[in-house]
Amino acid sequence: MSILVVGSVALDSVQTPFGRVKDALGGAATYFSAAASLYDQVNLVGVVGTDFPPEHLEFLESKKVDLRGLQVKEGRTFRWSGRYDYDMGAAETLDTQLNVFADFHPRLPQGYELSDLVFLANIDPELQVEVLRQVKSPRLTVLDTMNYWISYKKDTLSKALSLVDIVLINEVEARQYSNTFSLIRAARKILDLGPKALVIKKGEYGAVLFYKLDNGDGHPVGGKNGSFVGDHTYFFAPAYPLEKIKDPTGAGDSFAGGFIGYLSRVRNITADELKRAVVHGSVIASFVVEDFSIDRLRSLHKGEVLQRYQEFKHFTHFEHLCVHADTCEMLRLPAEGDLEWVNS
Repeated sequence: MSILVVGSVALDSVQTPFGRVKDALGGAATYFSAAASLYDQVNLVGVVGTDFPPEHLEFLESKKVDLRGLQVKEGRTFRWSGRYDYDMGAAETLDTQLNVFADFHPRLPQGYELSDLVFLANIDPELQVEVLRQVKSPRLTVLDTMNYWISYKKDTLSKALSLVDIVLINEVEARQYSNTFSLIRAARKILDLGPKALVIKKGEYGAVLFYKLDNGDGHPVGGKNGSFVGDHTYFFAPAYPLEKIKDPTGAGDSFAGGFIGYLSRVRNITADELKRAVVHGSVIASFVVEDFSIDRLRSLHKGEVLQRYQEFKHFTHFEHLCVHADTCEMLRLPAEGDLEWVNS
């Protein structure tokens, strides 16, 4: 399998209560690639300036990321500067310099159009649609976006959403796009556009997977013929509990890397596999925030991912309500009109 990612490669300057870095390796495509490369071959499409440090290219190549799609343009690389307070849920943007990224136009090198899975990171939805027209029968297409495109290019974004299999979005953006406080209503509105599934990222509170009912074979169905009812159509995974967090930058893109990376390894993308993918995404994101930039991903290995996945399974597992026969008898629903058990 191979995974195509189209998005930003950047140099980030970040301040948190636990330290700071200047011109560190960042960008959505970078975080995604470093994470997804733990699972499969990644083909990266992006742009950097002639000032981009060669050691960052060497790092990506060491992760077996194919960089034929990374354009090098005369000028300065996209730069972002931000600050976090002790509430690490949102960054205060101090400076954004698009530089060569302002005129970015994705070009797919020969063979990239045959990638099995496609991740469209946060870029102009017009470019996302353009990429989708270039790829040939991918097994899975996934899209991420941000509040800016919802505010200024909502119609084009809606078209892009209608063309992909899975949408990744955070809870603020989901409410903004759907103009509702309810994540259930927001999910319904987005899924009605055509995607088979939706993952709403909730930061330190985890992620919620919404998907349409299947046809009896375990495969989520898309399109407007799918129904969206009750608690059979969503799955919630908490964030991994961490005592120390240094830098939450890139957590969402790393989540996408773990999520899509896992799905690249499964034969059939069923509802159960989507649930496992959400946990893989949460696991990878939990490692990323332990250090600045992509530094924790430099040394992360599959054994650590598996161990933390098993820990996830342990602390989210609970038994059936009626473990013993006498408990089942005690918790038997009362007869109609009988409030003795309810009031006891």
